[in-house]
Amino acid sequence: MILRARRVERLEEHPNLRGILGILAQLVHTSDDELVQLAAEWRNSPSLAGARDRALSPESPLVVEVLAAFDALSAIYADDLSGADYVSVEPTVTATALRSMRDALAAAYARPILSRSEYAGLMRPWRAVYPRVRSHEPDLGPSAADVKRVLAALPKLAVRCHDTRSSEVFEGLLVAALTRDESDHQEAMDAAFGTAVLTGRRRVWTLVRRSAAEGFWRPCQDCRGGALLPADPSSEARVMELCADLACALLVEDLLDPVLCARLTTPLAALIPLQDHSVR
Repeated sequence: MILRARRVERLEEHPNLRGILGILAQLVHTSDDELVQLAAEWRNSPSLAGARDRALSPESPLVVEVLAAFDALSAIYADDLSGADYVSVEPTVTATALRSMRDALAAAYARPILSRSEYAGLMRPWRAVYPRVRSHEPDLGPSAADVKRVLAALPKLAVRCHDTRSSEVFEGLLVAALTRDESDHQEAMDAAFGTAVLTGRRRVWTLVRRSAAEGFWRPCQDCRGGALLPADPSSEARVMELCADLACALLVEDLLDPVLCARLTTPLAALIPLQDHSVR
């Protein structure tokens, strides 16, 4: 088998990389009609259960990443599963649709160790709704480049324990978070999220926030923090939320009221230069 010949250590080395990326990109863009279709197509049987167990076994390629993707999937569809006011699909239907998504993800990652019938069985509901592989990246809207720049800059804040420029940017962001008008900021965020709901971007919204948090909380690889970092964890949480709000505002910038958008995107001027800042 392929796995025996060459163990997969990173996603970039996976022989089914294109298939995996296609599924990951589609997860946040599934429409309500497609959710219903995915739920209707899902089946279970002893053979499928066996294939599922094999796909999620410790020997499966990058199984830890698969489980992390499952966790992200639950977060992205949390509103759907809770039956939020703006959700139109029954939570039970969404829960079944997520089984089809998880089976497809598990099969895509485990393809090197699955038989053809096992792979085809787990992929069948997904392929019934999405017969062709789609975009490799989630659609971040017309301002996608700025969203990516913000997300790329956040990990550099982790090195503020020994990098002066990163420390200055963090302190500036903290001041902005502490001095903003909370009522005005919340008004702008409510409008931004409402726009994301109306435009079908609310699941991408969740993905962006998760990506922002993962980047921000990434530890410094040199010193794993250090005594120079603030003792008050609320300071870090405030800055992280400010940056996540910025990234989400950029996601709907094309349709958000310019005045409200400006309230949320002010930190962009500080973060974008940091993206290109080289750290020793």
